[in-house]
Amino acid sequence: MSRHLIGILLILVTITGCSVKSLEARRDAAMIVAKEVGFSPFAISTDTFRLAGFSKLIQKKVPVTLYIEGDGFAWVNRRTVSSNPTPTKPMLLVMATMDDAKNVIYIARPCQYIDLSEEEICDDKYWTSHRFSEVVISSYVQILDGITEKYDSEGFHLVGFSGGGAIAVLLAARRTDVLSLRTIGGNLDHAALNKAKRVTPLRGSLNPIAVAGMVKLLPQIHYIGSEDKVVPAWVSSAFVKAVGGGTCAKKILISGVGHADGWLGVWRQLSRDIPRC
Repeated sequence: MSRHLIGILLILVTITGCSVKSLEARRDAAMIVAKEVGFSPFAISTDTFRLAGFSKLIQKKVPVTLYIEGDGFAWVNRRTVSSNPTPTKPMLLVMATMDDAKNVIYIARPCQYIDLSEEEICDDKYWTSHRFSEVVISSYVQILDGITEKYDSEGFHLVGFSGGGAIAVLLAARRTDVLSLRTIGGNLDHAALNKAKRVTPLRGSLNPIAVAGMVKLLPQIHYIGSEDKVVPAWVSSAFVKAVGGGTCAKKILISGVGHADGWLGVWRQLSRDIPRC
């Protein structure tokens, strides 16, 4: 583990140890991570949402590696919806800073890292039942279009964590400029997963497994932690099976890693493995 990463982790422990649910602490943690490695903050407005993120853009006319955040702090507990879905710890942002790619963008989910008092559309359904709705996916389509136009980028390598994996799949299924797809503990069939867990179905959301056949020719890796109790390995296995035959889609089980634990120790090496068919 690099020195700069150890330093970041020590700072995060200090910031989040006592008040992990404080919105100010969550924002501060992300800003410190980004500043430490030269990532610049941004907020992009779409027809609906204003999405926050951090970027390192070095060279035009090369692909962009786009990291899509998970569901964040969507629920306080099984019965109580969070008032703000900003992640309690910026794990995926730290992982994005480990990536050696020339152009890396981390982008949050709707209503994360944003002042909700200024956002008319930030109803909590967009981090619960409608988290993968058409309006959400369309906002990411607009953002990718904007990145392509501004930076003249030559395609995207998509990386999505947990619910961000669902977003990545749904995006990949409707674009021609996605070069590869990687998910980390990806929620790739929320209908089956919620049924197995006996929780409320996401009735306002699109389901990634429904478009699995549309990404059959796309190079993709679906990483899952052997200790993941949130999104078990069978979800990725079922998705890869639904993609169909061929060599483009594979699931890789990472030993000793949970849903949000252990990835920082292995991601620098894994991030260099760009999927290929």
